[in-house]
Amino acid sequence: METRGTIQIKDLSKGFPQGDGGSITVLNNISLEFHSGEFISLIGPSGCGKSTLLRLIAGLISAESGTIHLDGEQVFKPGYERGLVFQDPTLFPWKTVWENIAFGLRARGVYREEKHQIPEFFRFVGLEGFEKSYPHHLSGGMAQRAALARALINNPKALLLDEPLGALDAFTRMNMQDEILKIWEERRMTTIMVTHDVDEAIYMADRIVVMSARPAKIEKIMAVEMGRPRERDHPDFLELRAKILQILHFAGSRREPEYNL
Repeated sequence: METRGTIQIKDLSKGFPQGDGGSITVLNNISLEFHSGEFISLIGPSGCGKSTLLRLIAGLISAESGTIHLDGEQVFKPGYERGLVFQDPTLFPWKTVWENIAFGLRARGVYREEKHQIPEFFRFVGLEGFEKSYPHHLSGGMAQRAALARALINNPKALLLDEPLGALDAFTRMNMQDEILKIWEERRMTTIMVTHDVDEAIYMADRIVVMSARPAKIEKIMAVEMGRPRERDHPDFLELRAKILQILHFAGSRREPEYNL
């Protein structure tokens, strides 16, 4: 099987300018490696830079120092080999679901040659029958499935998920967790997901990267050594949850946890 989707991050730092003329450092000398086919969750305190790190991997913004490589090629700008899905599905409201999913093929100039793939992706994400619908006809979960299909149709080496389930209700969210895992298990592309939910990270990931408050460093990388599918009330699940919360300095705290982005 082809090995693809290895991401190497070395000595990565990023800051943003402030209104007073100064700047604020968000990421400070981060080094990580994500292996081919892994499912990684990024979690940490509010504002620690999880989404910033994901946007750097996507090539949407540039680092001040350090490098990111995907399969040995340095990342400088966005590319179709990295599919990105946001919390908001960001579908084009004036286009049908078919046209939204086909957008990547058109942008690459390969729509005529590869449009035969589109029905497969409708089946893959469970949207058969909605080809001619518009985004406002879709539920939140259906819109996210359309956004996933749009990212996947270009056969990316890496799938980058920026809190993709954060706006969904609890029941839909759990269903979508299983949908994303089904896609990952079939495609086995490297997947990196920012989440504000510790339970979600444990349920989905092979490894969990726990980041510190900004300027962020890697607090801990934890392997999730449980089989799939995972039981949310299993003692090992609950034990790992307690460990992560302790790392985040919320175990035993009187205040409500604020481990969201």
